[in-house]
Amino acid sequence: MGLYDRYLALRVRTTDAAVPEHVALVITERDLLEQGAYDTLRDFFAWAFEYGATDVTVYVSVLDRAAAPTLARELEDLDAPREVAVRQPDDVERADAPITVGIGLGGRSEFTAAIRDLATAVDDGDLDPDDVDETAIEDRLVFPNDPDLVIKTGAERLSDFMIWQSVYSELYFTDVNWRDFRERDYLRAIREYQDRNRRFGE
Repeated sequence: MGLYDRYLALRVRTTDAAVPEHVALVITERDLLEQGAYDTLRDFFAWAFEYGATDVTVYVSVLDRAAAPTLARELEDLDAPREVAVRQPDDVERADAPITVGIGLGGRSEFTAAIRDLATAVDDGDLDPDDVDETAIEDRLVFPNDPDLVIKTGAERLSDFMIWQSVYSELYFTDVNWRDFRERDYLRAIREYQDRNRRFGE
């Protein structure tokens, strides 16, 4: 770690502002094809927990859904510092782990599956329509937690990422591509988060 990186780390640790407890990362299938991409992801997990996060979510957008199983195997075999739950298209089992990864599992499909499950419960008489509220929807989402900070590398767009959960998240876009993402880039994201006044839609 260089002098500038140590300075950033000190600022993150000594400021009175809170650090994000749940950090989310949006990358692409193409990002993971770059040499060293999985090593960077492993390091990203380590940085997040080192600087105060308790949960990390990664969304990998894919152009070819057929690539999802291969990516899932690579991610499940990753030497991560915490338990990892990987979900891919058509896998809507709830993901409860310190590190959750969605591969091509878009927010629209996740939300649609939750609504379909609610409709079935109402139709079967297991749920009163008056009991359909935000909590009922959130209980049926694959990724249950709302990120405090969402980091997107390479471009200023989120694709189809966690439409419901990220509505009040702080968004951080960097033009640094994933292959070049370093600890200092992560610390810059945390520092910007600490400098913001979160309003939660108000």
